[in-house]
Amino acid sequence: MTIKELESQILALSPAEKVQIIQLLSQNGSTTGRGIEKTPSVCGGSARIVNTRIPVWVLVEARQLGITEADLLQDYPHINAADLVNAWAYAAAFPEEIETAIRENAAVMQEAL
Repeated sequence: MTIKELESQILALSPAEKVQIIQLLSQNGSTTGRGIEKTPSVCGGSARIVNTRIPVWVLVEARQLGITEADLLQDYPHINAADLVNAWAYAAAFPEEIETAIRENAAVMQEAL
């Protein structure tokens, strides 16, 4: 099978299935096997980069504020480009979850002021 043949099949997948494909490729392409995980007792159960306390919503909000991927990689030296790919794919697959987390954090910050 050629890459061109795979391309049409991959594009036909649901967003959640695309996340699974990206995570699988990321794990097989790196020795760290990083992906996205949720643990109830870590970061309030938010989806986060594996083996970190960096929630996906934080990265998405940073990107919405105009912070570049290069800046994110510099600001968070424990993550790599594959982690960002996983985060963006997760956010695309679960946009309501991510937007809700961003809104809830904004509300908490507003109350703190």
